[in-house]
Amino acid sequence: MSSQKASPPQIDSGHCRAICDEIGDRLRILLNKESGELPQHLRLLMGRLAELDSSQAPSIVPAMDDAIEWTDAA
Repeated sequence: MSSQKASPPQIDSGHCRAICDEIGDRLRILLNKESGELPQHLRLLMGRLAELDSSQAPSIVPAMDDAIEWTDAA
């Protein structure tokens, strides 16, 4: 037997989005049925998600100064 692990299957962004949407829909249905508060662990995860959403993501676009230097060097 080989000790190598099989790589996980890759899914495209459309399928990934559909999976995320389905999970969200099912959570909405489940949480609407329960009139109580969210479980503490889920509240912590939601808080963490809000923190990550509010933080400034690094830009993948180069700064204009870097672009000008690159064109001058060419």
